[in-house]
Amino acid sequence: MKIIIINGPNLNLLGKREPEVYGNQTFEDYFSKLQFRFKEVQLEYFQSNIEGELIGKIQEVGFSYDGIVLNAASYTHTSVGIGDAVKAVGTPVVEVHISNTHKREDFRHVSYISPGAKGVILGFGMQSYDLAVQSFL
Repeated sequence: MKIIIINGPNLNLLGKREPEVYGNQTFEDYFSKLQFRFKEVQLEYFQSNIEGELIGKIQEVGFSYDGIVLNAASYTHTSVGIGDAVKAVGTPVVEVHISNTHKREDFRHVSYISPGAKGVILGFGMQSYDLAVQSFL
């Protein structure tokens, strides 16, 4: 099984950025733990702060991978293009958020990803990624 985790803007700053919201662990450290936990899964990771690169990656893997775990971060609430890319590909996508976006600012309550996603997991910290990978097994 081949699954890719795609992270959007500012998630490269996990461990430094707003630790009261996102914790103090880097994503790279957490990703190593995911790889160890899910040894039977070929896990890959891609991060970009650029909307077009995220769309390009979704299109690149969206017909050949078994699953996409997507945390589009703030683009979740603004990018029709990423939402359209999710709908356009054959690979199922699970939308993930570290924080519970419904407990945050009103603009974070809207997702352009959710209508095309297999499911949505939010509010469980980094464990949200773990739950998303499990959903494909």
